[in-house]
Amino acid sequence: MHGPSGSRDPKALRVRRKFLKLFPSGFRDDTYIAWEREYKWNAHQQWRAVLSKSKFAALLYEGRHAEIAARAVRIESRTNLLFSFEKMALRDAVKTPTGARTFSAGLFDFLYSSPRPDPDVFERWCEAVGALPRVQTRVLTWPVVTVFGMVARPDVHIFLKPNVTKAAARAYGVDLSYRSRPAWSTYASVLAFAERVRDDVADLKPRDMIDLQSFIWVAGSDEY
Repeated sequence: MHGPSGSRDPKALRVRRKFLKLFPSGFRDDTYIAWEREYKWNAHQQWRAVLSKSKFAALLYEGRHAEIAARAVRIESRTNLLFSFEKMALRDAVKTPTGARTFSAGLFDFLYSSPRPDPDVFERWCEAVGALPRVQTRVLTWPVVTVFGMVARPDVHIFLKPNVTKAAARAYGVDLSYRSRPAWSTYASVLAFAERVRDDVADLKPRDMIDLQSFIWVAGSDEY
């Protein structure tokens, strides 16, 4: 049952109260913007400046795969979204010409071949990341697979940190079909979780997946 303040589910209300206790003005709260939104939105703005669909396509056409990979890695490196070992694994994976080419072609397909998240497109992207050269730690992790989606297309894509997202789902009373190996079924269930949150907090006017991911992060993170 929904009303002006969203879900009446006790668990959902508890999570909402936690969020609003921390950030009384919700998604417009100055502290929320400083702690959770601003750096993610800045990364998105940087992405639009250097890897918009047209710029990305032009670089691909020119075969400048290393440049694409370098730009993507540079933008992500200014955020705290990936763990340091994931940042390192990604940097190592795109150092070779083959790695840079696989990454660039796969990422363009993932971000720009479909207006909405698509099962086949997502699976192809997982395969591309799984095919990247591995130096030390594995590259195919949920954060690596999902970070560029939210940075580039926060209108439709969400970032998935497994432990925090699972904790948030438990707190919210949502059953995620979680698997540790990235695949569409899990991503679809996280998108569905985000859409439920969007409905429940509609009165707080979330702008995009950055706000929804941040709400989920606050719900599940030990930091809060």
